[in-house]
Amino acid sequence: MTGQWQYQVRFDVNSSATAESIRRRAPGTALAQLFEILARHQAVAKCQFDAFAEYVAAAEEQGIERYPLYEWTKATIESPSKKEKYLRSFTVYVDRREVYDGEIADAVEADLRPLVGSGLIARISKYDTNPANNPQPPQQPRERR
Repeated sequence: MTGQWQYQVRFDVNSSATAESIRRRAPGTALAQLFEILARHQAVAKCQFDAFAEYVAAAEEQGIERYPLYEWTKATIESPSKKEKYLRSFTVYVDRREVYDGEIADAVEADLRPLVGSGLIARISKYDTNPANNPQPPQQPRERR
C-alpha cells in the first residue's frame, strides 16, 4: 500500500572538518548551498553521533529499561571507529520530524544529490519505516572495539 510508510534521508560527508561545521551550523561559502537546500525544505541536518549520545543520556536519566537500544547505542558511541563513522553521518529532519512522507523525502534527496558530485557529500541514502526493509534491534549489545 503506497503512502503507508514514512521516509528519512541521510547523508555522509567527506571530511571531519565539514562534519564539524555542519554540526555547529557554521556559516561559510563551502556549506552555503547545503544550508540553503535544507532551509528550502524547513529541514536541518542532525549528526547521527549526537542523536545516539542524546539517546544514551535520556536513557540514563529516565531509566535504561525504557530504552531497548541503550546497550547497543552506548557501545556504539564508545567505539572510536564507530564514533568516527557516525560523526560524519547526518539525518535530515524536516519540520522537526525524523521521518516524513515519500514526496518530501524524494524532493530533499533530489536537491541534495548534486552535492555528491561537488565533493561535499560522500553518499546519500533514503530509508523507509517498513520493518521488512530495516534491521531489527540486536539481541545482544555489540562487542566494544
